[in-house]
Amino acid sequence: NYAYQMWLDGLYMGGPFALKYAKLKGEEELVDMVIQQEHLMRKHTKDEKTGLYYHAWDERKVMPWADQKTGCSPEFWARSFGWYVLALADMIEDLPKQHEGRKVWKETLTDMLESVARYQDQDTGLWHQIIDKGTHSDNWLESSGSCLFMYAMAKVMNEGYVSPRYTDHVVKAYQGLIQHKTAVTENGDFTINDICIGTSAGFYDYYVGRERSTNDLHGAGAFIMALTELEKLPVFQKA
Repeated sequence: NYAYQMWLDGLYMGGPFALKYAKLKGEEELVDMVIQQEHLMRKHTKDEKTGLYYHAWDERKVMPWADQKTGCSPEFWARSFGWYVLALADMIEDLPKQHEGRKVWKETLTDMLESVARYQDQDTGLWHQIIDKGTHSDNWLESSGSCLFMYAMAKVMNEGYVSPRYTDHVVKAYQGLIQHKTAVTENGDFTINDICIGTSAGFYDYYVGRERSTNDLHGAGAFIMALTELEKLPVFQKA
């Protein structure tokens, strides 16, 4: 359905699993394939001005959302970029120990997270559905993307890829998520709100008009993954 296209969230759908299979079966060509796919994605979707990445790229430039010069979709959708940074955070350790790609991915991930950190909402600690347009009144703070960014920030610190410089960011994001996006029902069930449902690439109005779900697995899963890394941080172990 998506020939000649690359979508950021697609990297996580195949990359980590291909690398694990490559390690298990000794199929080095799979490692080269994942590295090439990520390289192409980074080459064609990164916006040098913001350091953020567009949701999708169409090589043929025929999709309605494709820019006729770059082939990119027009917006930085939080969850798609969230899956990208999570994929890199997980895939680094699955590369062979001395592989030069480890250094490249660590540097890429650090650069990505520096950009993500700049767009964190100062009041809530969360991230908006469209990352760079937080001042738009119809843009909204989205839970799944926020959880994915938390995961990646916590993981790079836990793995020692960077100094603990994102600690304040993840603490603020966690507190904002608990305060603004979660609730406990009368039956004692824990809920996570404002999770964007499954979404294609499109224009601004399409993203901000998407249905908001409660406990959609896109958000519930991302929340659980984030907690597995947050609990390893010294600041949460002391809490």
